[in-house]
Amino acid sequence: MKQEQALAFLKSGKNTFLTGSAGTGKTYVLNQYISYLKERKVPVAVTASTGIAATHINGMTIHAWAGIGIKDHLTSAQLRTLKTKKYLEKKLDKVEVLIIDEISMLHQKQLDLVDQVLKYFKMNQLAFGGIQVIFCGDFFQLPPVGNSEESSKRKFAFMSPMWVNAAPTICYLTQQYRQSNDDLNTILNEIRSGRISEMRYLNLKDTIGQKIKSKIEPTKLFTHNYDVDKINQEELKKISGKSKHYNAETKGNEKLLEGLKKSVLALESMELKIGAKVMFVRNIPEKGVVNGSLGEIVDFDEEENHPLVRVSDDRLVIASPEDWKIQDETGKVLAQFNQVPLRLAWAITIHKSQGMTLDAAEIDLSNTFERGQGYVALSRLKRLENLSLLGLNEMALQVDPLAFKADKRFQELSGKAEQAFDTQQLEQEARKFIKDCGGLSNEKEILKQKGKIKKKEHKETTYDQTYQLTKQNLSITEIAKERGMAEGTIASHIIKLKKDYPEANLSSYKPQSSLMNKVEIEYMKRPKNEPLSTKTIYENLNGEVSYVNIKLALAFII
Repeated sequence: MKQEQALAFLKSGKNTFLTGSAGTGKTYVLNQYISYLKERKVPVAVTASTGIAATHINGMTIHAWAGIGIKDHLTSAQLRTLKTKKYLEKKLDKVEVLIIDEISMLHQKQLDLVDQVLKYFKMNQLAFGGIQVIFCGDFFQLPPVGNSEESSKRKFAFMSPMWVNAAPTICYLTQQYRQSNDDLNTILNEIRSGRISEMRYLNLKDTIGQKIKSKIEPTKLFTHNYDVDKINQEELKKISGKSKHYNAETKGNEKLLEGLKKSVLALESMELKIGAKVMFVRNIPEKGVVNGSLGEIVDFDEEENHPLVRVSDDRLVIASPEDWKIQDETGKVLAQFNQVPLRLAWAITIHKSQGMTLDAAEIDLSNTFERGQGYVALSRLKRLENLSLLGLNEMALQVDPLAFKADKRFQELSGKAEQAFDTQQLEQEARKFIKDCGGLSNEKEILKQKGKIKKKEHKETTYDQTYQLTKQNLSITEIAKERGMAEGTIASHIIKLKKDYPEANLSSYKPQSSLMNKVEIEYMKRPKNEPLSTKTIYENLNGEVSYVNIKLALAFII
């Protein structure tokens, strides 16, 4: 099924299971639908089965949203207690659409509890209290955590009677947006089919020890935390030079904060050095990086202390702190975590890699202990030539037999939905659904709401603010005074603006030719593998050129 067809089913108000292999754009479709609902003022809850998955869609865990925590069952008394919590009552009474991402990792017991809570709060015995539920995920990926004795039949959400009662329309996305290489895509499809051919198995084995042609050292993926932590600390210690320490700033509800801290991939306390291999752990479109973009720290901003990262396409990106938030449906911030959006990336666990797109990776599948781990790890990549396997065991290429059987059925049901697809009928249902939810239907009102959302969501970056002042032909000193910042910070902004706005006329900030020549000579003299350091250039020039002018010169050199 195509993305636009799946979106039409979502808009019609039908309960839906949005699925498909890794890289088919499930999260993209979800985000399109979330925007559509918000523009029409329809209350939507955006949740996921795990904290890591929740951060990918700017949501919260389903456990926190529904108030079920880690419970396996709820008594009548516990339900009454939940009802007394005003923050829960307010959001559960209002909600019209519930989205649960990474449904494969949600145990059916938890899904049953969500159904129980919604029925109680909505006083409606229809599935999930009569609201629209959207399940999203891929059951070939990591399964729910359960007791070792539990069978897949007792864990997977689609085996729950509540799933059956919800009767979701199956939208199985088929167009691939991540893997462009036929070999890797074929291998992943064969793993999903339950049988990998000898030729494709040999293709995979040929990558063992394969040299990856990449300017950035590949990330190593392991099945166990111990291997990851050990490698990252060992590699960091190998780098001589001063460490920079970054401690997250947090505020909000303590319990929510604890969950947020566990879900955010950026650490609460982090040590970094020039030369450290790092990974961005957040999608930052305005900086051209995604969750999983690799790079190397080449410098630190002297004034604001932010890491300067050279990413795989040779661009320099300033890793300024980002906010991770838990918000209620009105946008009120309940908990907030502010930290530099990086983590050491010589190694990472396969579990934490879910949802990422990696430029290159060395993957150790020799200790795979769970079906689906191998598929998750391999599907992080775009091309087979960017993979170097460190090991492979028998379980690495296995999929859960029940997930395999269910996936076949999901494909069949999606095909039937596609055959019955009626654009006109779905559009009529979509209009009725918005009306029933009390949402906006008048186009002028919708446009007005879009404008409010855009204004609220668009936070002009510190660089954009500097850029607007450069258009007024203000000097570095004048801009620094206007912004209440150090001149060196503004000079650092010019480096970024020169990259981000190549068409902009910033020539008035270019230093004199004599200074440019001095800085360029020192820049060219440094060994290619040596990180860029304004401090080194400053010292080599015996302090004759200020840090401000060095940065301005570099803006026109690099």
